[in-house]
Amino acid sequence: MNELKTGKTIEDFTLRDSNRNVVHLHDLKGKKILLAFHPLAWTQGCAKHMKLLEENYEKFSSMNTVALGISIDSVPSKKAWAKELGVEKTVFLSDFWPHGAVARMYGMFNEDMGVSKRASILIDEDLKVKYIKVYETRSLPDIDEIFVAIRD
Repeated sequence: MNELKTGKTIEDFTLRDSNRNVVHLHDLKGKKILLAFHPLAWTQGCAKHMKLLEENYEKFSSMNTVALGISIDSVPSKKAWAKELGVEKTVFLSDFWPHGAVARMYGMFNEDMGVSKRASILIDEDLKVKYIKVYETRSLPDIDEIFVAIRD
């Protein structure tokens, strides 16, 4: 694992989204990217977190930002969960196998629980880490704080 630091180029990854499409991080160069790690689908806190991203989809888009919801859940689980939540625009990524590989790569894996931490990693248009914040498992990110980081 490389230590994740602001100003450093983010290490690349490829994951599948909830529709089985391949999402290659470095293909998103030219946009800001919010990696929204969350512990586990089908939980109340994570549902609120992902709905928050969906509710702000247009604002993210207007700021040239793509929000990606990442957890260790399988593709079929993420697909069913997105449908259950009514999330249609926000991309959900599956870090299922190898189990939590991307979360581990970025130091965002909770070894005690076997899930990713709740965290926000903002990447700029040149794929450099701009902002990192790890939250208590049960707390939600402050969306206004994230928008300030995107603007700055």
